Amino acid sequence: MPVFSIRTAQVVAALAAFTLTAACGGTDSAAPTTAAESTTNETTVPVSAVATTVVDPGAEPRQRVTLHPDAGSSQQVHLTTRSEIYQQIGGQPQQDLSTPEVAMPLTAALAGPAQPAFSTDLTLGAMTSPDQRLEDALASSDGSKAGLSILPTGAITALRITPDPDSPDIARSAIEQAFYQAVYRAVVFPDTEIGIGAVWTMRQQVMSGMSLTQTTTATLRERDGDRLTVDVSVNQSPDSPVWTLPGAAGTLNIDTFVMSGTGTLVVDLGAPLPVEGSVTVGGEQTYTDPDSTTRLRQTTTNSVRWSQP
Repeated sequence: MPVFSIRTAQVVAALAAFTLTAACGGTDSAAPTTAAESTTNETTVPVSAVATTVVDPGAEPRQRVTLHPDAGSSQQVHLTTRSEIYQQIGGQPQQDLSTPEVAMPLTAALAGPAQPAFSTDLTLGAMTSPDQRLEDALASSDGSKAGLSILPTGAITALRITPDPDSPDIARSAIEQAFYQAVYRAVVFPDTEIGIGAVWTMRQQVMSGMSLTQTTTATLRERDGDRLTVDVSVNQSPDSPVWTLPGAAGTLNIDTFVMSGTGTLVVDLGAPLPVEGSVTVGGEQTYTDPDSTTRLRQTTTNSVRWSQP
């Protein structure tokens, strides 16, 4: 059977675009629900729990690190994301399935105190992209809404997306992918006391057609009051050597899967979102059809950047 159909190639590309997105959670993360829920045009996407483990508590003085934004406060920040996906099936020419860069101004408003998570409402400003077709499509999404449920540790437990009804599919897809990348690159602090130089790991299962485990190692490099600078190192690995394709499309053997990267994020404990920094993750994957010698190769790179307006 011809496993490597056009549809299969698209499925793999979509998987790559999503599964490059992990790095959040905490030992006190709430367990996610089993399916997305919709009310009107809002979609709630549960985010899988993350376990944190302290490797080195760091230097004295140490204290527990928690977010504490004031109820009713707001934050303005820019989120910029980009995904590069190059794919080759057998001896066919390489395909460029990349998603153009999207720059998204965000206004985050805290809806209330943590019970147990902060409910943060997001308003999307005028988004831009170097790809004119995408930028034109994004114009109709100005003012769209989204939201996050965030625990005091920084763990994101749910993502809510409410696109403008007039948003075309290309714009909706770009917005959703940008948020997925940001959510799975969040820094989550352990629930124990830490100091400068502290090292901890964040371990999370990412489900998106293929089950992946992502392990992020975080190091608290600097602290100036509520402003913390955290270096991160990300690594992903599949939980099985075989990928069962969605829609009963068959299986692929995972011959190689390398996904890793580094970055630095600056967190203000009085704000729900990072204020500065970037994380880039990339690597190569190869898959083979168990019923033939056909091989699919991918090279992927994903980047998330936060900046001040």
